[in-house]
Amino acid sequence: MVYHSSFVDEEGITKACGFPLLPLKSHIRGPAPVSDQGKTDIVDEAITFFRANVFFRNFDIKSPADKLLIYLTFYINVALKRLEGCRTLAEGTKAIINLGLEDVPVPGESGFPFPGLFVLPQSQKEAELLRNYLKQIREETSGRLLSVAYRPNGTPNKWWLAFAKRKFMNIIVP
Repeated sequence: MVYHSSFVDEEGITKACGFPLLPLKSHIRGPAPVSDQGKTDIVDEAITFFRANVFFRNFDIKSPADKLLIYLTFYINVALKRLEGCRTLAEGTKAIINLGLEDVPVPGESGFPFPGLFVLPQSQKEAELLRNYLKQIREETSGRLLSVAYRPNGTPNKWWLAFAKRKFMNIIVP
């Protein structure tokens, strides 16, 4: 059974291209609203559910937050692929920073992993809002992923990095 997001209440949540701009527990500047530090956010859910959800080829979408969960699951898969060859936390941090410097495609642009799943941007402003949100959420996810992919002593956690070999929804990670 696929794990779905608990963020099904859409009231007051801004959307861009079908993505809900959910609150984040983040210190990174961006368009995401700030969430309480004690609450679970979408990044926590994505990391928690990743090891179960990565095995599924199909994903029933029950809310717009599930689309964001799909995107984050794919991004975690990409990040783990980059961390696969890194033997220390310092090497892993460098690889994740380089991943964060890459362009963030939005629906309708080449390189976006889920064509057809998300609505095309209606304006350049909406595209930039989504691009900035995705950049912020990717940076936040990367930072939190490092804390689970590596042990406190800086060595790789094989129980996480083993999932780099999995393909999520049969999508080949670049």
